[in-house]
Amino acid sequence: MTAELNIAFSPCPNDTFVFHAWAHGLVPDAPALNITYADINITNELAAEGRGPEVLKISYAALPWVLDNYRLLPCGGALGRGCGPLVLSRKGAGAIKHPRELSGRKIAVPSERSTAYLLFRLWAAQQVSGDPAEIIVMPFDEIMPAVQSGAIDAGLVIHEARFTYPSYNLQLLADLGSWWESDTGLPIPLGAIIARRDLDHEAITGWIRSSLQHAWDHPLDTQEYVLSHAQELSPEVAKSHIDLYVNEFSMNLGDDGYGAISALLNRAAAEGLVPAINPALLR
Repeated sequence: MTAELNIAFSPCPNDTFVFHAWAHGLVPDAPALNITYADINITNELAAEGRGPEVLKISYAALPWVLDNYRLLPCGGALGRGCGPLVLSRKGAGAIKHPRELSGRKIAVPSERSTAYLLFRLWAAQQVSGDPAEIIVMPFDEIMPAVQSGAIDAGLVIHEARFTYPSYNLQLLADLGSWWESDTGLPIPLGAIIARRDLDHEAITGWIRSSLQHAWDHPLDTQEYVLSHAQELSPEVAKSHIDLYVNEFSMNLGDDGYGAISALLNRAAAEGLVPAINPALLR
């Protein structure tokens, strides 16, 4: 392993919380990190094009395009219950009040290869008659203002939007996590940590787990780093974000985690939404 490892993950509180200790040289024997902070849409594209760093955070929905070059790591990502993406619309005159009204509308999504969008497409096939007129990809932090202003009819949101959307005077049309859990009984696979296949995956896994354990043992030590990269969030919202997205699956996917990933990707492949995957490449 080199003296420095290139890595890309988002500036969201769950990622900075997980990688705080490693980023600050607090993980014994781990190489220094050269960090790129990037929106998930960017990391998905970098991985798919083979231009990404050695380690990245991507959407689970993007895995079918990258598994030949990258391996899914069993830790560090975001997978859980009660943490799924939301479909939001604005309130007031002309507001969308039912999912069936999404037909023919402009809908903003954070990435065409995001788990959020994959869940949306699976859900919409059941709930929405016809396709939206236009899907617009934009950074996740721009979606709620666009819905609020009327530039977009509805938005598919992730991350801390679960906690902050009422402040934009928006209403909830659907919680896709709740839909997925009730439909399958499985947790929701959101963000994955992947590493190039020529690396020492056991070592990287150990360093990520050590970094996460340090954060759990010393949560106050992470606060300055977390908040410096989530400048629009209050400490309370950042903590709620971390509590929701950093959980036992962040330490170890386990059989339930891998089962949820397989269920999502197999269902999506059956619908023609993603390429079919070789199950042997998931572990």
